[in-house]
Amino acid sequence: MIGRRIGGALVVAVLASTAFAAGPWSVEQDHADMMRQLGITQLRPGANGDPSAPDAANYDEAKANPYPAWPDLLKMADGRPVTTAAMWREQRRPELIGLFEREVYGRIPASVAGMTWRVASVDREYFGGRPVLAQQLVGHVDNRAAPGIVVEVRATLVLPADAKATVPLLVMFAPARYPSPTQPNAAEAARLDTALKAVLISRDPTFASIFAAHPGFELVKPGSVFPPPPEDERVTKLIAAGWGVALLDTASIQPDSGAGLREGIIGLVNKGAPRTPAQWGALRAWGWGASRLLDYLGTRPEVDAAHVGIEGVSRWGKAALVTAAFDERFAMVLIGSSGEGGVKPHRRNFGEKVENLTGTGGYHWMAGNFLKYGTERGRLGHKTANDLPVDAHELLALVAPRLAFVSYGVPDQGDANWLDQQGSYMATIAAGRAWTLLGGHDLGRGNDYATAVMPSQGTDLLAGDLAWRQHDGGHTDAPNISHFIAWADRKIGRRSGR
Repeated sequence: MIGRRIGGALVVAVLASTAFAAGPWSVEQDHADMMRQLGITQLRPGANGDPSAPDAANYDEAKANPYPAWPDLLKMADGRPVTTAAMWREQRRPELIGLFEREVYGRIPASVAGMTWRVASVDREYFGGRPVLAQQLVGHVDNRAAPGIVVEVRATLVLPADAKATVPLLVMFAPARYPSPTQPNAAEAARLDTALKAVLISRDPTFASIFAAHPGFELVKPGSVFPPPPEDERVTKLIAAGWGVALLDTASIQPDSGAGLREGIIGLVNKGAPRTPAQWGALRAWGWGASRLLDYLGTRPEVDAAHVGIEGVSRWGKAALVTAAFDERFAMVLIGSSGEGGVKPHRRNFGEKVENLTGTGGYHWMAGNFLKYGTERGRLGHKTANDLPVDAHELLALVAPRLAFVSYGVPDQGDANWLDQQGSYMATIAAGRAWTLLGGHDLGRGNDYATAVMPSQGTDLLAGDLAWRQHDGGHTDAPNISHFIAWADRKIGRRSGR
């Protein structure tokens, strides 16, 4: 217990000593342990979402670009220009992947265990105006190296039952549940009612007189056992258009908390020990789960494995972009309101900042090394977003020349200014250079991010392989799903509804 006046530095030292102690492991303990590993003694606080706070987030565009010179997408780290598609594929793309892995999202350890999938249950439903085959899938990860940590990835696969050919499919980061579960019919409900009454009477015989006095009373009625969940219009529209859907539960892959980093797939690989600075965070772990699901989808004869996409909103929007950037087998990505850590540039000072992801609220999404860029004092000195060797436009560019649809809503409807829609548009403009280099089509608005001004809400920039649309709703991509389907179908040469 050395010197209380050291404050935050003392917390790092004391909590680090308990890194391998048995019992619960808090967010604060894990965060402090990573600070210790990196030699950080003080981090800057993130922007405050409360506009009346002294440290309120900046929403003044005149102050939004303190670091206007972004890393050059088409220049190697040694200064050589990237002039050909071959140079991009063989040199620049691998270089960017390495930088993002080391400094931002983390590396997936080579020792990650294998996964086996099984169909846990099947439900024949009617959804999106079509009969569907819905299946609950469970992916079991080999945990013999750490038997106390169990990882069973949950997903719900929904396929049109009347499809005449293989169908494109969108993997969506979402709770894995049946979209429209079937209900017991009248005879089944009557049997359940009788059985339940018998159980109650066996526990308390006085219930018999109550049921006798009210012979028409039913504990179980047709349609009342499992009330259907609210319909997700995105799933409805995808199924109606003849697409398949896979709902992938991120919580079953990796908990969304720093306190869970010794659990889930990250904890399993580390056998319950804390992360090292270069190891993966939750965004990369969720992407790993999506890639393992894609492995399985490739074995299903109903699925057009060449046209599987990935989708997510908010933190799942970040994860969808990270997934598509690292795994080139995903043919398309729908990135909904992703903000900082997604399409929003780190170098922008508008709404959320790098420091919001280096603090305890979001650091677990990233590699431990990312904390360096929120450092006020430490072994490596003062570092800011401008010290990052990469930025969001380069992450988006890693999807090229595949299909990428960047989706945002409007602040008035709840897609907060915090997400920096303008900055994300600038990053999309800047990323387009990769598409044109590789023979694809960008937004068609040039690539000068410094002068780019986001078009008005509802403007369709959907002609290219890189697309942008700001819809009229809030923090969701649901209003853009019809536009995404039509755009993707056109790009893959498919007629919707087939």
